[in-house]
Amino acid sequence: MIAILQQQVNTILLQQQGSRVEVARPQVFSGKIEEVSIFVNAARLYIRIKMTEEVVVTQVAWLLLYVQGGIVEAWKDNLLDELAKGELEVELAEQLFTKIRNDFGETSEEERKIEQLRTIEQGGKICNKYMQEFKKVTRGSSYERRPLIKEFEKGLNGSIRRKLAEVEELPTTIRE
Repeated sequence: MIAILQQQVNTILLQQQGSRVEVARPQVFSGKIEEVSIFVNAARLYIRIKMTEEVVVTQVAWLLLYVQGGIVEAWKDNLLDELAKGELEVELAEQLFTKIRNDFGETSEEERKIEQLRTIEQGGKICNKYMQEFKKVTRGSSYERRPLIKEFEKGLNGSIRRKLAEVEELPTTIRE
């Protein structure tokens, strides 16, 4: 009997300690593919640490507070309508995370890498910094040789691309 009471006291103490832990709230999710994993992971951790005692409806409502802007506003409106009409039931917050991943393109690692390759740009970075970031993104993608070089060139600043266009012998590696 004493062991059971001690276990219950320990459980209560752990729950109280968990509520005092500082946990970062997730960034607002706007529906961009590159935000999906970051948002889901941050929200999942927050709910597990700070909201385990809350009912699922409260967890879902809290989660939807961080879904804002652009296409996700319409998605959120539709989701809220479906929930209100009973057309959709969410028994666990985890189901909503899965829905976010499915609806907003959380795809395979290779597909994410390809999307990053297509959108990475040099911007104000020095060429060497851009090259290092580009190399990091290429790991895990199926791109090789010429298509890879084309994507690299596409992300370079316009002035560098113009100079490359003037070169008689085009580079055959990114380092060149």
